[in-house]
Amino acid sequence: QVQLAESGGGLVRTGGSLRLSCAASGRTFNSNTVGWFRQAPGKEREFVAAVIDTGGRTYYGDSVKGRFTISRNYARNTVYLQMNSLKPEDTAVYYCAATSRRITTATSTTQSSYDYWGQGTQVTVSS
Repeated sequence: QVQLAESGGGLVRTGGSLRLSCAASGRTFNSNTVGWFRQAPGKEREFVAAVIDTGGRTYYGDSVKGRFTISRNYARNTVYLQMNSLKPEDTAVYYCAATSRRITTATSTTQSSYDYWGQGTQVTVSS
């Protein structure tokens, strides 16, 4: 069993940056695929980024490509989401998710591919 805890959310102005963290406990998730999703009020949960198992391949949603970077620190059992050039439309609750199943970049965008979820952290970007 893996427990995930997100942190690093907050209020930032347009153009600013935030770094979200997803820390795992219970057991290491260094071999897992870890993804970030977000959900804005009144909208469906949306794929943001994923780092694919031990290969370290990364994959991004179109709306964040070139602005967000996902990375992992194996020693700290933590995955990060560096968010730059933030826009008001990035405002959402951000969730991290993990799975030990082997998935592809294509299926990493699907919520059902993940077995473990954090509680989320709020990101608000003011205009």
